Amino acid sequence: MWTLSIVAVSLASRLVNGVLSVKPLADLARARARDMMIKRAESIGVAWRQEVAKLAERDWSTDLAAVEDRALVYPEYYLKPFHAYDRGNLCWEAALEVEVAAYAVHARIWPEAGAEGDGRLRRAFLDVLIPDLGRAPRDVLDLGCSVGMSTAALAEAFPTARLVGVDLSPYFLSVARTCKRTLRAEWLHAPAEATNLPEASFDLVTAFLVFHELPATAARAVLAEARRLVRPGGTLALMDMNPRSEVYARMPAYILTLLKSTEPYLDEYFGLDLEGEIQRAGFTAPRIVPISPRHRTVIAHG
Repeated sequence: MWTLSIVAVSLASRLVNGVLSVKPLADLARARARDMMIKRAESIGVAWRQEVAKLAERDWSTDLAAVEDRALVYPEYYLKPFHAYDRGNLCWEAALEVEVAAYAVHARIWPEAGAEGDGRLRRAFLDVLIPDLGRAPRDVLDLGCSVGMSTAALAEAFPTARLVGVDLSPYFLSVARTCKRTLRAEWLHAPAEATNLPEASFDLVTAFLVFHELPATAARAVLAEARRLVRPGGTLALMDMNPRSEVYARMPAYILTLLKSTEPYLDEYFGLDLEGEIQRAGFTAPRIVPISPRHRTVIAHG
């Protein structure tokens, strides 16, 4: 059954890739995906346009200057369009829309969840992680922290921990620094694969919904950096899309096209032997736990 599903998904994926190789069609798919997200958000009571307009009223220049490393050289993979933005995560539009988009995207994970789906997903991750830890971590690193939604969930779970959020987008970090100002968090503008943080300085390293946005080479580099940063006996905990979910195997080609138009590295993520790569990076064999119809938690130790 699974083999047949893989074949079906592979054929659909090749068809979709052919469509998306034509730029006007790719642009149309991205626009359609974005329109669907906005309508979904507003159908569940999330005032997408109003919330974004409110954030856009702020002069963000001081916030940007406070977090941006202007000498940073962005890796090539990060400069491609994704999430329906021509500049990917390197623009204000993406940064101001992250939170409302998360509510929209996760609204249908569970049919009854609506706008609470995003919070439920993050709690499901923590429900698996916390019993595994044994004791609360002192130092926590949130790789690919975006606008700080994942960092806020970690702060609630570990109120005494030192928190560091790392992201490649200074726009995202500006929003995190401002909108999550009550967190006791440090915000670092750096690649997750080259943070320049001290070796063995964290008890827990996390990545929420990051790996499906990476090409395989970057994913391996991030795992190597995570291993460098985790203390002996420390923990790596990832939450992301579950490639073995039947949701993706049964996904209609039209919906798959819209999804892939905003996620250019999805094929590489679905083809990545994440369990093997984690072990090759020097971690223990990971424990993998499905936490929603289409997400999984992956936990390994240093």
